[in-house]
Amino acid sequence: MRKPLKVFLLTVTAILALPALTLATTSIANAVISTREIAEIRPYGQLVPVDGKQMNVVESGAGEQTIVLLPGLGTAAPGLDFQPLIAELDDAYRVITVEPFGTGLSNQTDAPRTTENIVREVHEALQHLEVDRYVLMGHSIAGIYALEYSATYADELVAFIGIDSSVPDQPGWDEPIPTEGLVELRDLGILRALSAISGDPTAGLPYDDETKKQMQRLTTRNSTAPTMLDEMTNAPSNFASVSGTTFTPTLPVLLFVVAEDSDVSGWLELHEQQASSVERGEVITLEGEHYLHHTKSPEIARDTARFLDSISAG
Repeated sequence: MRKPLKVFLLTVTAILALPALTLATTSIANAVISTREIAEIRPYGQLVPVDGKQMNVVESGAGEQTIVLLPGLGTAAPGLDFQPLIAELDDAYRVITVEPFGTGLSNQTDAPRTTENIVREVHEALQHLEVDRYVLMGHSIAGIYALEYSATYADELVAFIGIDSSVPDQPGWDEPIPTEGLVELRDLGILRALSAISGDPTAGLPYDDETKKQMQRLTTRNSTAPTMLDEMTNAPSNFASVSGTTFTPTLPVLLFVVAEDSDVSGWLELHEQQASSVERGEVITLEGEHYLHHTKSPEIARDTARFLDSISAG
């Protein structure tokens, strides 16, 4: 996560412009379509026991070295969202995508979405898979969780690789994400209507039609469910929990960063500072949007391999 979600203000404006009859129609239509979409979700990956629940993980490739992928905040189907990157990495690496609780096919949970809980749960999933030495690669807010993860399980990590990852004390970190009313807006069908107006977010991206449908179905199921909303609510406190911290100096860190970001002041400089705080740190800028793995997976995979090879070579 790099900036607050502003859906709430936009949707309130939309509500005020719609008559009651239209809202009744959209509510009914949304309920019917949502029920159908959720019923059409197809299984993928494998479910593993975590904290008395089931967490979904997607494994691909059989390389000697393992890369663990963690999603950004609000990614409804991480195992599908990361497909372009997985396809570039799994010829050379064992790639494991973890779908934290509240995302993908994983269960919902009542455990607060604190950094500590999220990190512990992800680690438990990897322990079930008997994975004890790996590269942690994370998108967006996973950069915040990775700081806690690397401090807690330092002996397991080969490196951290960030995909436009969040950093401590970035501008706007303490601004709450407005989640109040989102469930009501969902039930009224307003979020679906706004989504239809805004167009297909996967247009032009390397996903087949069935994967796009699956992602939409899981967005319907997860995007305003309690676990994801709780993670959004906890985002400021999760940023606060790592304020002023850095990675362990001996942990190699590679950061892929959007070349020009107008939303967060000093975005590139913040990552350069983070990379300079470790003995072996590197920043690579890429042209594109925040979800760099959607369009720049070949470049990410290429430079990941080079970086990891340099670590192995000493």
